[in-house]
Amino acid sequence: MNVSVGMWVLTVAALCVLIAVDFVIGRKPHEVSTREAGIWSAVWVTLAAAFGLGLFVFAGAQPAGEFFAGFITEKSLSVDNLFVFVLIMAKFAVPTQYQARVLMVGVLMALVMRAGFIAAGAAIISAFSWVFYLFGAFLIWTAWKLVQDARHDSHDEEYEENKLLKAVERRFGVADRYHGTKLLVRQNGRA
Repeated sequence: MNVSVGMWVLTVAALCVLIAVDFVIGRKPHEVSTREAGIWSAVWVTLAAAFGLGLFVFAGAQPAGEFFAGFITEKSLSVDNLFVFVLIMAKFAVPTQYQARVLMVGVLMALVMRAGFIAAGAAIISAFSWVFYLFGAFLIWTAWKLVQDARHDSHDEEYEENKLLKAVERRFGVADRYHGTKLLVRQNGRA
């Protein structure tokens, strides 16, 4: 399937508008009910299905089939991502009324970082094919560390921030409490 640059720009712009609408409308800090989560999920799945049907009408069955295969794969993988976000929110003790906003910011950051890592990884692998084995070894090591941490996880231990978080707090002046949904606050003349 040959997609023009204009079509890519239009698609990305439409997606950005939809995300902005989702971010602004009805996103006052509140605890999200199961009903509300179900409605929003249905809205996004319906929009994806409409996009896939549009592909079928304008580009044919093969691109539409590829889109739906990718969509179903990503949708199933997103359940795994939700577990990771739940663990992160529990670790940082995010109040329930702010979890929807934190999830949205996390998803946006994940999308941007995923695009950057995919582009960088593809460029590196195409230039140096042996790097593929290093990426695989890194994934295996990360999985092993997660398993080890899960085995040694004790609820009696007091929470201690890791070295990376401590360095970020020293460098960027991270606040010690939540200030509503603000990502940046100014305290004592520092942002």
